[in-house]
Amino acid sequence: MLGTRLKSAGSIRGVVRVALPHRYRPSRRDVIRTGAALGAAAGLGGVGAGAAAAADTASDDTRREPPRVKGRERSMAEVPFEGFDQVRVGLIGLGERGGGQDVRWGAVSTVTAVCDIRPERVNRTIGRIMAQGFQDVEPVGYSNGEEDFLNLVKRDDIDLIYVATPWEWHYPQAKAAMEHGKHVAVELPISPHLDEIWDLVRTSERTGKHCMLLENVNYFRPELRMFNMAKAGLFGELQHASGGYVHDLRWPYFFGGAYYPEYWRRRWQTRMNALHYPMHGLGPVSAALNINRGDRFAELVAVSSPPMNLALFRENDPRVGPDHSSWQDDEYISGDRHTALIKTANGRMIRVEHDVNSPHPYSRETTLTGSSGVVELDNGRIYLESLGHTNHTWRTGSAFNSIMAEHDHWLWPALEDLADQYGGHGGGDFIAIFRLVQLMRLGMTPDIDVYDSAAWCSVIPLSHESMKDGRIKSVKVPDFTRGYWEDPRPTFDRERPEDPWLDG
Repeated sequence: MLGTRLKSAGSIRGVVRVALPHRYRPSRRDVIRTGAALGAAAGLGGVGAGAAAAADTASDDTRREPPRVKGRERSMAEVPFEGFDQVRVGLIGLGERGGGQDVRWGAVSTVTAVCDIRPERVNRTIGRIMAQGFQDVEPVGYSNGEEDFLNLVKRDDIDLIYVATPWEWHYPQAKAAMEHGKHVAVELPISPHLDEIWDLVRTSERTGKHCMLLENVNYFRPELRMFNMAKAGLFGELQHASGGYVHDLRWPYFFGGAYYPEYWRRRWQTRMNALHYPMHGLGPVSAALNINRGDRFAELVAVSSPPMNLALFRENDPRVGPDHSSWQDDEYISGDRHTALIKTANGRMIRVEHDVNSPHPYSRETTLTGSSGVVELDNGRIYLESLGHTNHTWRTGSAFNSIMAEHDHWLWPALEDLADQYGGHGGGDFIAIFRLVQLMRLGMTPDIDVYDSAAWCSVIPLSHESMKDGRIKSVKVPDFTRGYWEDPRPTFDRERPEDPWLDG
């Protein structure tokens, strides 16, 4: 069957007021009023501008957390979900991203409450959820200003909060969810700032609630096949990889109104010179390399090209008129192309690419190389000495597809029809949501945990640190696990579990 039925609307507890550090409190002019966003609560307090600036300029050592002593401090690495007869979900942010995910959540969970700063988005989502016919009680809607998400997170009939808002709101909303006893799944990134990433890790450990990056690309069919092949040893001893995000966002995303307000993502280009969004390619190769499960990111260095293309586009494209909000932007300081090199504790290398400003076909630059062969997913080609490949000739086309298909992950054959029906990036979005809900129902540990989320997202602030003041320097990557990365533990390699939802 699809979905579960909500038995009661639940009751409401009092709000726990927590201090939420927040750098980008919206001014009256810039206040986020978006279907993709809810403003961070001004009443939650937090560090002031001076403290935030100090955190950004602090030395490398002062920005590191003290080591955990094994056996004396709690780790979330092997903490399972409690197990749920039904998973009750609250959705925060119903715009460009969240507004498409709503029916997928409604298909596999009970959507208890939804929140967006635009009432019409809340009403739209409630209607879409109820039209599916999987639950009897309408989700409760919250759209009364920037702080209304607090009234959602304090409900006691929610097990998981889904956050799909602009990046500056991910940290305060994820923290508030955990402080109120909810697990939280966050669209990318969990935060662009290292101190906030650390605080989410420590909040997860303190509250015992999982904070997870909902990295959908890890569940795409080619990426899961690559993962299975790596686990089967077809690439031999893994040596290096690449992954990232190359996607021309100038139109319609940065300047064309695809987001509301249309400037929210573009203005990050005025705040940091960084790889703002590397996780889509980085996550899958990190999983294949056993990052945080026998290896970890140890050191990073980044470089960038000059920041030119956004200013040129604004000046030269006739669709960007003199009244366009981009003329109110501060100077674009983030380079058009970024490359970061990550060295792991075991001496392996990952190249991370990021470019959202240049004319370029979409690519995640995903490659995986070992002592016995290599795969390039974007180019659709593979070469494996373990399968007898010779003559320095790539296997492409039908040969490539045949080899990859032999290593399908069980999730795809089991859910292929539903993935086709509910879609989202070829069905990968549905697979990612189903799998998280399944893990919660069955009382298993997350595939992607807070330490994975922290490591992948740390590339954003660490790349900024590496290039700060016009210099290029190597920076250490924190050990967010504080020692637990050395312990092998499962992730996407677990066998298909017994699941009445699938087997009934």
